[in-house]
Amino acid sequence: MGGCAGSRRRLSDSEGEETVPEPRLPLLDHQGAHWKNAVGFWLLGLCNNFSYVVMLSAAHDILSHERTSGNQSHAVLLADILPTLVIKLLAPLGLHLLPYSPRVLVSGICAAGSFVLVAFSHSVGTSLCGVVLASISSGLGEVTFLSLTAFYPRAVISWWSSGTGGAGLLGALSYLGLTQAGLSPQQTLLSMLGIPALLLASYFLLLTSPEAQDPGGEEEAESSARQPLIRTEAPELKPGSSSSLSLRERWTVFKGLLWYIVPLVVVYFAEYFINQGLFELLFFRNTSLSHAQQYRWYQMLYQAGVFASRSSLRCCHIRFTWALALLQCLNLAFLLADVWFGFLPSIYFVFLIILYEGLLGGAAYVNTFHNIALETSDEHREFAMAATCISDTLGISLSGLLALPLHDFLCQLS
Repeated sequence: MGGCAGSRRRLSDSEGEETVPEPRLPLLDHQGAHWKNAVGFWLLGLCNNFSYVVMLSAAHDILSHERTSGNQSHAVLLADILPTLVIKLLAPLGLHLLPYSPRVLVSGICAAGSFVLVAFSHSVGTSLCGVVLASISSGLGEVTFLSLTAFYPRAVISWWSSGTGGAGLLGALSYLGLTQAGLSPQQTLLSMLGIPALLLASYFLLLTSPEAQDPGGEEEAESSARQPLIRTEAPELKPGSSSSLSLRERWTVFKGLLWYIVPLVVVYFAEYFINQGLFELLFFRNTSLSHAQQYRWYQMLYQAGVFASRSSLRCCHIRFTWALALLQCLNLAFLLADVWFGFLPSIYFVFLIILYEGLLGGAAYVNTFHNIALETSDEHREFAMAATCISDTLGISLSGLLALPLHDFLCQLS
């Protein structure tokens, strides 16, 4: 039959013709590899940020029991941010050229070490060391796994981003749920040691070999229609291929990346300015929720928005991320005005704005890395992913420098 001619082979001999179905195993193998990589990167995103969220919540819990001062709370924030900032600053200078497997091992070991240190902590210094280990694990993991996406189909960026978004929500809920169920912070942390093990298993056992991947996939036509950051003949794509880039090439690629780095920095600056400086000041007395409950609702709605938008890439692609940066700055200005003048009549307006804030932040993250994957050549993609990782941490660091003093200033006025 004419309709089946493309799906069958015809074998002729002296006795007649026989139709034999084409083998389907390669297609099944391709689909199996696709789902293994999709699930693998989702779990890597979840585990990389999950450990960090849970451990940081526990560190604050332990510090609160030790009657720490405001200065020590600021020390937690520094221990949280500085190691990740240093790692991401080193990434484009050569950190991303180190072999992947040792980096993943170090990330997993640091995550497990953070749980153990904070679980058995009896001092502020030990708790802060746990925060530092978690920060190293998270920062090194993000640089490593985002660079690794350069050797897989571009769809894994969406899965990785969705996993990181889920980590904020599931991490906070799991720690809160287990402690509310009667477990001590120490028991809760020790029960979480399976998370670093799952991260290592996802990388070493679930992901397929990157050499066998074709990163073009369904978005090849869209990618070819866009202007790459640098036009070159791309060599065979292998892990570590960006080691051949000269300093001049790296600088040229980095300048092209600024179109994406700057708006992502602005988004995270405005986002964490709200989270660190304004959340505690957005207090409503005309509700049954206590101050602490209001703050927890703010955090939960923010994480829900981040998770939803980081999982939305298949539904909505946003090329011009500058628009997201502008909208996030308007969010900051509006909420700062409300803290100053108190014109919002109900907490539910703030709930909607904070959910919207999370949606903008998550959308900026996933679309930035997706656009970079589309618009960089194969040769430069590994370096581009590593270099862009600095954006969120730089925005958070800059916001901390301004948000904390402003928070203290506004508290003195109230």
